[in-house]
Amino acid sequence: MTRFLKKTPALLIAFLIWLPMPSSLLAEPAKDDQSKAAPLAADLVTDGQPIALDSERYKVLFGELHSKHGFRKDELEKTFAGLTIQKRVLELMDKQWESRPWYDYYPRFITTRNILEGRKQLRRYQELLDKIEKELGVEREIVVAIWGIESRFGQNKGDFNLFRTLNTMFDAYPRRSDFYRNQLIDFLLLCRENNIDPRAVTGSYGGAFGQTQFIPSSFQEYAVDFDHDGRRDVWSSVPDVLASIANYLHRYGWTYGSPIYVDIGTELRDSKLEEIFKKGRKGLVGWQQLATTQKIKLPPPQDGKELTIVGLEQREGGMRYLAGYPNLQAITKWNNSNRYAVAVAQLAEQLKE
Repeated sequence: MTRFLKKTPALLIAFLIWLPMPSSLLAEPAKDDQSKAAPLAADLVTDGQPIALDSERYKVLFGELHSKHGFRKDELEKTFAGLTIQKRVLELMDKQWESRPWYDYYPRFITTRNILEGRKQLRRYQELLDKIEKELGVEREIVVAIWGIESRFGQNKGDFNLFRTLNTMFDAYPRRSDFYRNQLIDFLLLCRENNIDPRAVTGSYGGAFGQTQFIPSSFQEYAVDFDHDGRRDVWSSVPDVLASIANYLHRYGWTYGSPIYVDIGTELRDSKLEEIFKKGRKGLVGWQQLATTQKIKLPPPQDGKELTIVGLEQREGGMRYLAGYPNLQAITKWNNSNRYAVAVAQLAEQLKE
C-alpha cells in the first residue's frame, strides 16, 4: 500500500485517545415545519413493547417466507414468537459515530492498542495473508485494519440479539423498514444454510454480526469459505473472516498497490471543487483537473478513474482535504462514511513496522 501522509506519531495517538469525548451527536431530524422536528422513532415506542405479528406487514412477510423460500408456517410461528421492541437499538441508530467530526472520530480507532495488536496479528497470520493477497489482491494491512475496527480483531462481535434487532428495525424504524425487511429475510436464509438458531446470534445495533460485522445481505454476497470446510464462517474461522473482508473490497474494484488518498491541502482553490466536495461520495472530479486547480502533483489513478474530495474536520478549526482514489471509494462501499474509509487507510499505514 502506498502511503501519502506522514505517520501520526504513536505518542500523539496515545495522548489523543484520552481526550474527553463530547456527548453523542444526533443526526439531523426531518422537519415537519420551521419550528417543530418530527419525532424520532425511539420516541414512538416503549422498550419491550410486543411486536404485532398479526399486522399486515408481518402477514405479507410470513407469506413470502413460506411461498418463496420454503419456511414452514409452524417453524415461522416458533421462531418469531414473543418478539418485542428493543428501544435502545432505535436510539443508537440516530447517534452513530460517523456523524462526529473527524477529530473526535478517528481517536476511537487509531489507537496504540489497535496498532500493536494489529501488528501482532499480521505476524501471526503471515502465511494466510500471503495467500489472501495473492488470490484476492488486497493489501494485508487494509484487511487487518478493517478487522480491527469492526470487531477488535474478533474480540467484540456485538451483544445485541440480532433477530430482535432486525425485527425492531423492520417494525419500528420507518425510514429504513424496507431495507431491514430484506436483511431479515437474508438472515433467516443464512441461518438455515449454516444450521444456526436465528435467536442465538448476537451482533451490533445496526444488524451486523461476526468478526467481519457483515450485515446479512453482505454475508450472502461476499462471505467466502477460505478454509474449505464447507461452511462460510465469519464467527470463528480466521481464514474465512480475513478472506471475506478482502473479497468484499476485491469485488468493488480494489487494485493492489494503487493509491488510496492524497493530501491536497487546507483549502479548495475553486468553487467547482467546493461544489464537488459538497456532493460527498457522489461528487467526482478528474485527477488532472484536481491537480491543476490545487497546484499539486497527483499520481494517476488506476484506469484513469475519477476521484472524490474528502474533508476532515480539524480540532483547531478548518478542514484538511484529501483526494479519494478508487481504492478509498471501495472502502466506502463497506461503510458509506468517508471518515471510516480514511480511518481504515490511516490505521493500515500505522500497521507497517
